[in-house]
Amino acid sequence: MLQIEQLSKRFGTQTVLRGIDLTLAAGEFVSLLGPSGCGKTTLLRLVCGIETAERGRLLLQGQDITRWSAAQRRFGVVFQSYALFPNMTARENVCYGLQALSRREAQARADEMLALVGLGEQAHKFPAQLSGGQQQRVALARALAPQPRLLLLDEPLSALDAQVRQGLRSEIRRLQQRLGITTLMVTHDQDEALAMSDRVVLMHEGRIAQQDRPQALYERPASREVAGFVGRMNWLEGLVVAENRVRVGTALLDADTCAYKTGSPVLLGLRPEALRLHAQGDLAVLLSELVFQGPWTRLLLRCEALQTELELELPSEQAAALQPRLECGMPLRIAAAPGAIHLFELPLSMRRAA
Repeated sequence: MLQIEQLSKRFGTQTVLRGIDLTLAAGEFVSLLGPSGCGKTTLLRLVCGIETAERGRLLLQGQDITRWSAAQRRFGVVFQSYALFPNMTARENVCYGLQALSRREAQARADEMLALVGLGEQAHKFPAQLSGGQQQRVALARALAPQPRLLLLDEPLSALDAQVRQGLRSEIRRLQQRLGITTLMVTHDQDEALAMSDRVVLMHEGRIAQQDRPQALYERPASREVAGFVGRMNWLEGLVVAENRVRVGTALLDADTCAYKTGSPVLLGLRPEALRLHAQGDLAVLLSELVFQGPWTRLLLRCEALQTELELELPSEQAAALQPRLECGMPLRIAAAPGAIHLFELPLSMRRAA
């Protein structure tokens, strides 16, 4: 549907995008994920036609649209700020992009779209009379009304509170699947990207660090940047001492070392939910803090053998069953789930610090 080839962009002396290659299949929902300044919003603006690239090209169903204006591209765009006209009703806002239709046809189409997003009875209201979530639905209806070839979402839910955001992201996903519209979304919220997308493209310093299905991205991060941004991670410095054996502090841990030679310094990543309380666990720890976080309970553990503090996450129901026996300062033993340790090259800056 959309093919991005070697797209590069600079602002003055700063290079924001560095040769981006990306393809979107018809009907696919793709999220651009990453921290502020990684280039994701600039990439969306280039696809939209608001910005122009120094190098590279954009192909829409095989046709080069690199020099087309935003109007020529006919993409639907939903901005973070909604960008609704305050002096227009919801129906009038949706009609705004339907100027090629007669007044009656435009109103019928607007009413159809408002009903589709669950606002059929709110068509007569002005934006100030609507909640934030309702305003975002109007913005979505307006973007979809002209039947765009591509839907672009720029941080569409970031201005909403957590409960509304979670409900609306499910609605947007169901609507996208129902209409079969190819969608590209920018977000810095990893939960949002993982929950809504067919594919997540994680960007770092103007490049694509990794792109994959949400589950694969989470379970098999290709770099420490990806592992550190998607989900939480315990980080440990170690040394490969033998095949599939890494020394951290005074402890020896099992890990897949096939990509590293014996004697290589490495960075180990271990997700908190991959650690388990186990009476026969390899590592002795002391419980230093217990933090309730809704469905999860976080345990902060001091491990002398690893010479560091670890985070372990338990389902709160399981933690509650242990609660009478869990007290700060008490000794515990833990084990890691098989294959849970991720190895990455230890950065030079950390080696010097060590």
